[in-house]
Amino acid sequence: MAGCHQTTNESNEPEEEEIPTVRPVDFDLEEIRKRGSIIAIVDNSSTGYFLYRGRPMGYEYDLLSLYAKQIGVTLEIKVTPSIDEAFEMLNNGEGDIIAYSLAITRARKEIVDFTHSHYSTRQVLVQRKPRNWRRMTREEIDKKLIRNQVDLIGKEVNVRKSSSFVDRLQNLSDEIGGDVLIIEEQDSAEAEELIREVAFSEIDYTISDETVALVNASYYPILDVRTAISFPQQIAWAVRKNSDELLTSLNDWIAQIKRKPTFNIIYNKYFKSPRASLIRAKSSYSSMGGEKISIYDDIIKVAADSIGWDWQLLAAQIYQESHFDPNAESWAGAIGLMQIVPETGERYGATDLTDPIDNIMAGVHLLRFLDDLWSKTIKDADERIKFVLASYNVGLGHVVDARELAKKYGRDPVTWDHNVEYFLLMKSKPEFFRDPVVKSGYCRGEEPVNYVKEILSRYQQYRQLIST
Repeated sequence: MAGCHQTTNESNEPEEEEIPTVRPVDFDLEEIRKRGSIIAIVDNSSTGYFLYRGRPMGYEYDLLSLYAKQIGVTLEIKVTPSIDEAFEMLNNGEGDIIAYSLAITRARKEIVDFTHSHYSTRQVLVQRKPRNWRRMTREEIDKKLIRNQVDLIGKEVNVRKSSSFVDRLQNLSDEIGGDVLIIEEQDSAEAEELIREVAFSEIDYTISDETVALVNASYYPILDVRTAISFPQQIAWAVRKNSDELLTSLNDWIAQIKRKPTFNIIYNKYFKSPRASLIRAKSSYSSMGGEKISIYDDIIKVAADSIGWDWQLLAAQIYQESHFDPNAESWAGAIGLMQIVPETGERYGATDLTDPIDNIMAGVHLLRFLDDLWSKTIKDADERIKFVLASYNVGLGHVVDARELAKKYGRDPVTWDHNVEYFLLMKSKPEFFRDPVVKSGYCRGEEPVNYVKEILSRYQQYRQLIST
């Protein structure tokens, strides 16, 4: 925690927000399409991006997923709670878009370009109601709370470093003729954690966007968020200043989707449904406070350990297969959490494929079999996982065919990305699936290629948000 922040400089002018400047890399929409993915930098919050029962959710995430589909790429997520780090990551090329709920400010516009605004929101004071507030009238409660911003003079208000809340409190101090004592927390401190600290009497006051504050007030009824300290501010996403094509594409898409019911449905889902938000926030299976992915975590950990995998990787695969539904059944007759066909289950001693233990253990037996086969030619464990996952999805023969095609056409047969992966995609074309080196015939390779990408992407999300 930093000390009290000086509210004005020597000339008595409000201080500008300090934002680290990094020369932006040249990487625009064309390069994003060639790479095949758009990388979004997000914050873990109850409205923007979080995991719930193994599934990524959130206002930002849902919209980003739709935009990625619109431009024909996959979505990659990188999480950082640090606003300063987010700007650095964007401009040095570690991400393509900052999808925080960023307020558009003059200082930020100097180093990034903002999309059209998604919505507007005010900044509000987050404070505690009196202890016996349930037995008080509204008027009695108001008398105990700060309703006039002037009453913030001399009060300590904890806010996230480098946030727009610091700017606003500095300007407010100037406007009301007295210092608000700004306590700047480290910039990695999550805004919702500060709200929680107010609720639990660890600090007295913080500032939040009203949309987020109202959602959190549904978790903690002791909180009051009715005192506004700003006019409405525009909330938007940010891109590099030299990403003109991406900015134009995003703006066109935002204008289009805001004319459809989809936008309001997504907005209302996260900002206007406090009961659903409360259920998610209090769940042990939410990355907002829980440490679990599914009710099967203990089984998954034992099973993953038996084959030397990170349990979160196996969990990501199981989610891909069944969304953790033990009764799931595919059109092809695959059953249960890991979608095992009866023949495979019988081979590995599973007597009831709807039983989570039987099903998962049959699945890891198959994974071990595939790993043993690929370990003879692919020594790198991380690389081998991609071959194992693809083989699990589409069958060993098709992946072997793609590897033989890679050899024939001068690509690396022990590297997945852009090599064996490429020829698995090509196996849907006659000149490739009829090639003499191909033994298993036609394959719609897009499915196993996406299967591998989606599992590894989800695995990274689990690693970032769920503690082990």
